[in-house]
Amino acid sequence: METEPFLKDIQTELAWLQEVIQQAIGFYLLHEGYDKNWTALPVPDLAGSGSPYADTVNGWNLTACQRIALALAMAPHIRPEILDVFYGRNQLTDRPFTEFGGCPEKGHPGFIPSGQTLSFLLTANDVLKSAELNKVLSDESVLIKEKVISLAEPDEGLPALDGQLIMSKEWVRYFITGEKTAPSYDPAFPAQKISTPMEWSDVVLDHATLAQVNEITTWLTHGEILMKDWGLINKIKPGYRVLFYGPPGTGKTLTATLIGKQTGRDVYRIDVSLVVDKYIGETEKNLSRIFDIATDKDWILFFDEADALFGKRTAASSSNDRHANQQTAYLLQRVEDYPGVVILATNLKANMDDAFTRRFQGMIHFAMPDVDERYTLWQNAFSGKCRLRPDIDVYRIAEEFELSGGAIINVLRYCAMSAVSRNDHLVTQSELLAGIRREYKKDNKTFTVNIL
Repeated sequence: METEPFLKDIQTELAWLQEVIQQAIGFYLLHEGYDKNWTALPVPDLAGSGSPYADTVNGWNLTACQRIALALAMAPHIRPEILDVFYGRNQLTDRPFTEFGGCPEKGHPGFIPSGQTLSFLLTANDVLKSAELNKVLSDESVLIKEKVISLAEPDEGLPALDGQLIMSKEWVRYFITGEKTAPSYDPAFPAQKISTPMEWSDVVLDHATLAQVNEITTWLTHGEILMKDWGLINKIKPGYRVLFYGPPGTGKTLTATLIGKQTGRDVYRIDVSLVVDKYIGETEKNLSRIFDIATDKDWILFFDEADALFGKRTAASSSNDRHANQQTAYLLQRVEDYPGVVILATNLKANMDDAFTRRFQGMIHFAMPDVDERYTLWQNAFSGKCRLRPDIDVYRIAEEFELSGGAIINVLRYCAMSAVSRNDHLVTQSELLAGIRREYKKDNKTFTVNIL
């Protein structure tokens, strides 16, 4: 994609920002020729451009103050040198100007703007003019709500405006290339988009389970009609909450991805290990980022091993217990308020807090497959290039060994590697049994063979 026209508008905006910075500093320091603040400067007219940046500025009808915040957050990514002027030293103290703000470089050679930097530009260090700053950085600001920019949390005990002014990597990429990408998976966003090349024909569920799963797809397909046209919005909460429970490998994650695939929704799996934090309040903060970003995007949120987050509450006998209960109550509220589909998955239903389960629209049991279902799973698994030798009694294998669909896929992987290593595509019975033995060993199950 041609990016030069996109960059032209960005360069125009950053050139204006450079003038704003020079005017603001000159006016503040009473330099000759700077008798007015930046508000006297004309704001670039991006009407009719059609670039991603111009579309954003015009579509959201951004104010001059919002555009300064946007350009200031973007400058380190594209024209970091225009911020070097903030390195000027105060002759009275022989140190950098405190009012200019800035963050430790952390390996970056240039100036990193902070909330204080933005405050200086918008208020000229006059606290009586802080209303515009508060509007730009408030939760209701479109730039904050849409996660275009954010103000990082400063270190413990430091002023809030010491936090770094950040533009998300996804928006930087969009402004430059016009391509919208999913949020990056990292500790700041502990959720990962998941998908599958498989189809519903590849998953084997009993009729009762499949019927309940179909209720979710029905809601995703017709929920808006039911809420608005049928008037259910006055009687029920928006969104749909469901629990998947059952042993590992029984198709919980695959089913979630297939629901997304069928209904055209992105599915995001939340990494519980990154969400849970030992410090009070951090777990809630980590989850809040996910829900805040997902709310307007109609994502399906999939919490695997959900009992680590949504487990039973305990008697509040200590401060830790009270905090854990407060955390659970917070999560319950966020799940209830989410307007999309939330799927919680656990191996054991008994581990889940009753307050959650009472509020679920569905509780779907993913049981271990029976003999006939295992037979279908074995046939599906070995239906491609890698096949079982004709002398293997597949139905007898299904009768003899109780395995989940996930475990059968693991056996397929092992057998395929064994076969290809000897330049063959047919799997022998000894290889098949060796793969099954490995799966039994994982679960500390006794492996006995009665089919030889």
